[in-house]
Amino acid sequence: MSQIYQEVLKANEQYVATFGDKAQLAMPPSRHFAILTCMDARLDPAKFAGLKEGDAHVIRNAGGRASDDAIRSLVISYKLLGTKEWFIIHHTDCGMETFSDSIMEDLLEKSLETAVLENGQWKDVGKGKGSLEGKYIRWLTIKNLSQSVVEDVLRVRHHPLVPSSIPIYGFIYDVKSGKLVEVKEANEVGKAIS
Repeated sequence: MSQIYQEVLKANEQYVATFGDKAQLAMPPSRHFAILTCMDARLDPAKFAGLKEGDAHVIRNAGGRASDDAIRSLVISYKLLGTKEWFIIHHTDCGMETFSDSIMEDLLEKSLETAVLENGQWKDVGKGKGSLEGKYIRWLTIKNLSQSVVEDVLRVRHHPLVPSSIPIYGFIYDVKSGKLVEVKEANEVGKAIS
């Protein structure tokens, strides 16, 4: 077993020892909202949004993008678990800004090993077999950070399974300060319509 494996299990033992009344938390989030944000390890939605266990749904993926699966989760969050407001939060210095679909496709075609970023360019250093399957995935890369937030809010707002009564807010998290910066255009297009 790896050191990380051991560390995770040890941390879990400590968590279990103080679990207390968390077993009584209800399935629906008590504050009735959801956050869609990036998987970046520098973002801790519990801290930047003041959450504790049971407060909100947090959906994470690369870039915090409104992919089909993210929208699926948001719809379940509303329809079955009663969330009433949604936040879409992208962030500065996002890795999704460092490549395009074609770069990812080329890297995967060469090998399935981890690539490296050298002098602002992604380089495949792996050996072995690659795959053409990367050409069939929408990678949802980011060219313009504010615009990507607006696009995602619009994508969610116009989805046929999303009620117009849900307000959808758009923000950018600044990884240098921890501040949530409102994307006004996103909040305008995300307004609830009664």
